[in-house]
Amino acid sequence: MAMMRAAVFVEPGRIELVDKVVPDIGPNDALIRITTTTICGTDIHILKGEYPVAQGLTIGHEPVGVIEKLGSAVTGYREGQRVIAGAICPNFNSYAAQDGVASQDGSYLIGSGRCGAHGYKATAGWRFGNLIDGTQADYVLVPDAQGNLAPIPDGLSDEQVLMCPDIMSTGFKGAENAHIRIGDVVAVFAQGPIGLCATAGARLQGAALIIGIDGNDHRLGIAKQMGADVTLNFNNCDVVEEVMKLTGGRGVDASIEALGTQGTFESALRVLKPGGTLSSLGVYSSDLTIPLAAFAAGLGDHKINTALCPGGKERMRRLMNIVASGRADFGALVTHRFALNDIIAAYDLFANQRDGVLKVAITPH
Repeated sequence: MAMMRAAVFVEPGRIELVDKVVPDIGPNDALIRITTTTICGTDIHILKGEYPVAQGLTIGHEPVGVIEKLGSAVTGYREGQRVIAGAICPNFNSYAAQDGVASQDGSYLIGSGRCGAHGYKATAGWRFGNLIDGTQADYVLVPDAQGNLAPIPDGLSDEQVLMCPDIMSTGFKGAENAHIRIGDVVAVFAQGPIGLCATAGARLQGAALIIGIDGNDHRLGIAKQMGADVTLNFNNCDVVEEVMKLTGGRGVDASIEALGTQGTFESALRVLKPGGTLSSLGVYSSDLTIPLAAFAAGLGDHKINTALCPGGKERMRRLMNIVASGRADFGALVTHRFALNDIIAAYDLFANQRDGVLKVAITPH
């Protein structure tokens, strides 16, 4: 029986590296030997117990690797081929997926997790490290591989495509959901990895003025590299007041919230023009409230859009095309590198946001 190493959730505050059996695959699956993966902010929510997963589940949802074994029904790929798969890997059979929402399987588990007996745990197409074993391991099983595996173009390194499975797809969806038009003014709240990708996406969508907001000057410097024209440190100014000054009191055409807190959500709403769009990317761990004045008592024609990272091979192909074209360079986001054996140290660094960390590259082999 072949064994592998895997980082598993044990209990809130505790992830361990353990030995697990290499998964068997079914006819529609593929076994991927992981060459590079990473840690996401959502993994930190799991680590802290803010998002519930099963004890012993392998964590992680950002795979870059090589096809080790293909299911009998999977065609058009070959063993030994370098591939990625989206963090979200729907089966594309649900009503939602066939209705054009590539992140959704229509899967909502009743009475699970912290939501209570009558609540819902939104799972949608997110399976890696949520419903099935994830990518922080030597191997991962990719379900519905025909629709989810995307070949890596020749000449692109693991680190160049490492952002595609999740944060690039999520950040770009934030810009797409903001309905940015050529010449728009856009404010992006929080310049962590997803916010930085949203900033780059806003530039690609045609925004004329992008305002990047964070409390970390190092991240604000990288935001400039990603396409921000103006940066604001919320420790040094009243961000809402400054944004309104920059827009002559008009407000921004769109705001993107990329952190998942009441404060950033509320500020993103307050800076919107009448008829503007708030694109929400944050993973929230508590209830949100909408302030009456910021929402114009419901009379402001505002739009609030939420998003889950779109998955599937076509989405991944398009994102890798952006990387290959040189239109966006996410190399600056990989700030630290660890071996899989040292993943607990990587979690400690990333969870506590030390040493200017943005993203860590985890290499099992």
